[in-house]
Amino acid sequence: MLDEGALADLLEEDADHAMALLAAMTAATDPVLAALARRLAGRLMLDLARVGPSKIRGIGRIVTSPADRADGDIDLDGSLDALVQARAGGGLAPADEIRVRHWTKPTMALALLVDRSGSMSGDRLAVAAVAAAACSWRAPADWSVLAFADQRLALKSQDDGRASASVVADLLRLRGQGTTDLEQALQGAARQLERSRAKRRVTVLLSDCRATAGVDPIATAQRLDELCVLAPADDAADAEDFARRVGARFATIDGPSAIPTALARVL
Repeated sequence: MLDEGALADLLEEDADHAMALLAAMTAATDPVLAALARRLAGRLMLDLARVGPSKIRGIGRIVTSPADRADGDIDLDGSLDALVQARAGGGLAPADEIRVRHWTKPTMALALLVDRSGSMSGDRLAVAAVAAAACSWRAPADWSVLAFADQRLALKSQDDGRASASVVADLLRLRGQGTTDLEQALQGAARQLERSRAKRRVTVLLSDCRATAGVDPIATAQRLDELCVLAPADDAADAEDFARRVGARFATIDGPSAIPTALARVL
């Protein structure tokens, strides 16, 4: 069985090693041990992700929108033509022609791409799980997670209301696959973010960015609204070059505990 006292000591001594160990134990042949490891790992990773602001904050401003899309005070200048025509015709002006003024704040949607090609070791599983938890913390109403190798797997869609704990648990069940089709992963992120009405739509790519299958991903990456690349610190050269070529923001990570700070930096 899992010694929670020893785990607590290890967390104080080396949190990254403790999380990697827990992530590796989720694949234990003992189903009770595996379930316990998933529960503890998920709780720790969700706690770790809650570092910094929960969402991007900004100064609110007054904007005008059609009355069928927002609540607010009628913008008489913007609605005058529609009101005059409606009065002349003895009817009511259509809601989509009436303008209202209302407050709005910046919103953000995140699509996380997790590279599962090759081996998914305990450390890689822990990094992926913390990244998902951090994305859910920063964009709690509008986030998605896709795992990819030669094919992509949607662990959470943009308009899916799944709890972050369930998504983290699914990530901890991932096992590695072979080749890396980076282009189709980026296409998947673009399709997810098309569902969002957020003003800011960001793709976060967790990968070494060595595409070994599919077509060249450069053009697809350049069409994204925003792309942020997070790469392992000990294998970052290809990812850094890819980020430079496509104009993406870039940061390295040397363990699960580095994710919140790195994500804050690129966002």
